[in-house]
Parts: sequence; structure tokens; C-alpha cells
Amino acid sequence: MSLEKIFLQQIELNKKIEPELYEKIKDPEVRRKWFLNFELALKQESAEAIDSLNWKWWKKDEEDWDNIKIELVDMLHFWVSMCTVAGLSAEEVQDLYFKKNKLNHSRQEEGYKEGTYNKYKDGVEDNKRVVLK
Repeated sequence: MSLEKIFLQQIELNKKIEPELYEKIKDPEVRRKWFLNFELALKQESAEAIDSLNWKWWKKDEEDWDNIKIELVDMLHFWVSMCTVAGLSAEEVQDLYFKKNKLNHSRQEEGYKEGTYNKYKDGVEDNKRVVLK
């Protein structure tokens, strides 16, 4: 299954839940509200994933990796929803991902870990120069 298909299915689900969502988000305030709604839901799913791990050092507990898998998929639902509200398509996400990944490799090769890498050239951050160009 492609990322494009995931985006299409998520948009279909979002429209089933909130039929006018993609019309309503043309209003900047509504767009902001829905982005924040999806962000909050994403964080909650992340908290549920963390709760599936034995993170409480003061308590003996079992880890539930099967539930973590479900929570990660739930997180993907909300992350894709955030992308659609932000106006990102699956193709744009892939393009930006590969550009950012290449930049991250370059950063590591050019001293990022050691603290010698300078993200700014002529006052412009490398994300804007390389990823968003």
C-alpha cells in the first residue's frame, strides 16, 4: 500500500467523521483549530503507546508491544490528518522527507554531532535552503 493510498483513505475517513472538514479549513482559524485537534490526538496516542511500556521504574509491569503497534497506527492516522490540514499531499511528504533525510546525512558528515556544523549560510537556515527550495 502506498503513502498516497493511506492519505486518500484518511481523507475519506475524516470526511465521514466531519463531512465539511476540507471546506471548513479554508478559514484560517478553523484550519488552526483542526490542526491542533489532530496534534492533541496524536500526543494522546503517543502517551497510550508509552503506557504500554514498563516505564515506571518503581513498579513491575508487563510491556505490551502488540498494543504499541496499534497506537503507532493510530498516531499515523492523526499525523496524516495533520498533513492534509497543513496542505501536504503524500507526494509532497515523500519529497520533503527525502530532501530532509539527505540534509540530515549531510549534517552528520559535516560536524552536526560534534557541534561544528553551521545551519545558517548568508542568514538562511539549511532547512529553507535545501528542503523547502
